[in-house]
Amino acid sequence: MTINRNNGSQQHWQLEVDAQGLAWATLNKAGESTNSLSSAVMEELSQLLDHLDRSPPKGLIFRSGKAAGFIAGADIQEFTQLDTPEKGIELVSRGWQLFNRLAGVSYPTLALVRGHCLGGGLELALACRYLLAVDEPSTRMGLPEVMLGIVPGWGGMLRLPERIGPQAALDMMLTGKTIDASKARRLGLADDCVPPRVMDSAAALLVLANQPRRRPPLLQRLLNGPLKALVASGARKQVARRARREHYPAPYAIIDIWARHQGNALAAPELIDSIVRSPTARNLVRVFFLQERLKSFGKASTFEAKRVHVVGAGVMGGDIAAWCAQRGLTVTLQDQGMERIAPALQRAYAAWSRRVRDARELRKIMDRLIPDPEGHGARQADVVIEAIFEDTAAKQALLQQLEARIRPDAVLATNTSSLRIEDLRTVLARPERLIGIHFFNPVARMPLVEVVAADGADPEMLQRGTAFVRQIDRLPLPVKSAPGFLVNAVLGPYMLEAMRAVDEGLAPATVDEAMLAFGMPMGPIELVDMVGLDVAMAAGRSLAGAEPPKCLLERFNAGDLGKKTGRGFYEYGSGRTVKGAAGSVPAGLAERLVKPLLERTQQLVSDGIVVDADLADAGVIFGTGFAPFTGGPLNYLRRQHG
Repeated sequence: MTINRNNGSQQHWQLEVDAQGLAWATLNKAGESTNSLSSAVMEELSQLLDHLDRSPPKGLIFRSGKAAGFIAGADIQEFTQLDTPEKGIELVSRGWQLFNRLAGVSYPTLALVRGHCLGGGLELALACRYLLAVDEPSTRMGLPEVMLGIVPGWGGMLRLPERIGPQAALDMMLTGKTIDASKARRLGLADDCVPPRVMDSAAALLVLANQPRRRPPLLQRLLNGPLKALVASGARKQVARRARREHYPAPYAIIDIWARHQGNALAAPELIDSIVRSPTARNLVRVFFLQERLKSFGKASTFEAKRVHVVGAGVMGGDIAAWCAQRGLTVTLQDQGMERIAPALQRAYAAWSRRVRDARELRKIMDRLIPDPEGHGARQADVVIEAIFEDTAAKQALLQQLEARIRPDAVLATNTSSLRIEDLRTVLARPERLIGIHFFNPVARMPLVEVVAADGADPEMLQRGTAFVRQIDRLPLPVKSAPGFLVNAVLGPYMLEAMRAVDEGLAPATVDEAMLAFGMPMGPIELVDMVGLDVAMAAGRSLAGAEPPKCLLERFNAGDLGKKTGRGFYEYGSGRTVKGAAGSVPAGLAERLVKPLLERTQQLVSDGIVVDADLADAGVIFGTGFAPFTGGPLNYLRRQHG
């Protein structure tokens, strides 16, 4: 292929024209491991289009020069500098106008999407005539701006509904969901989906053919036109079930801008300023950077696990094993006989069959999850996780047996939620090797995992444990050993205060409604039911040593242990939570309930259980779902007192 290089002066873009007259624009952002659309990258793209205006090619193909993916989106750092309304409008205007210009060029354009294509990256791809998706697991497309409290202002709200219909488009934009290459083709977002080995030739053929894109079906065009109001009304009702407008204005703004302004945010400048500079957006951007900090832990280690051995096939142990198998590891699951392991395998199959549509892929996952009643897999495992019931003597006996069987370099971890690592490791020949790897329930949905260090813990084992947590796509939070570590230690006083309010005569639904209105994803009483009243009793004794609330003790003694038994504070019939009417919430109830959580979080930072306030905020957000729009409990406390 003959190549002419036309823009050697550019830092981030490389433009090459081949013998067929096709221009290949490769984005390789200087000094970064991933591509993002900073103001400098956007300015160079404008210059590149200027050059092609002067000598138009047969077609233009955009691709990435990064192994990490196509384009991760806009440069999030630039959002933190939007301190005036004018800067917010200028940011939106720059991308809107540039991508409109790209959409209007005379020659055919194509985005060759391999790896992540998110936010502004997908908006650039949507401004091209064609989108070719590369069929590999890392290829994901989405407009997740709503997760940062902002809107897809560079054309996404206009072009995604035009391309795939408003219902599928709104579902993506309002939830931040991403889709893979094959689903992108099914929806009509991608024109085709090809393997990596033929991606360049397939891209060239598609552009040179210069065929019109297929029009969406008539119903989709009607829903994106005359029937917009109907779709918007349904979307608002769906959003209202998940997020309150006063806490999360962005999803409501997306619906309004699409329905009333043809997806053009510049037509509603007051909305841009109220969204971009809102406390919610500021705090959600903060949460994004907190998440990136958690992701950075474990990078220093080259450790990569291939085999995991889990002891304990209860809900927690079984779900840890299932998650590791889904993430590509070979997992052996040990318990006292197949009759205890079988329910975990059934649960795993039921969970993954709902998510994994490809029967062969589902079979591969289940083949990696191996029942092992005798515990033979412990000898070969890189990571061994003890996940039996919360009893010091039982855990000590098991850990002692495991230490005698496992490899000297294997990570030995306990999933204890309330016991001290120091107490569990006294029976070990090498006590320093035991670390905590503490997952949260439900494992497949809760992103945080606490990596727990007792005094004198082996730094290499901690590094390996942290790297393992990142390997299985969870967020590791380093914490010191103490009863409840961080997350359970702050939840305990919060749930206790909620149950005290019930003892005082408030209905459980009223207590929960106070915290739902505060912004929690679930009320504290329903959380007790989810955790299990037996666990709450045991944790209460371990963490607080206090007399349990009367309402908890009565239900526990009656055998009503929460969701797992079908009844706790609420009824759980046919998969639904049956609550009574919440009624009116007393003034100041939310502040009363959240106060012990805030105080305990502060105390744990002071005690050094977690290194600093930012990591405490990250842990409580990703470990409990604490209202992300607040930026975390300690950030919320600073704002209240600031």
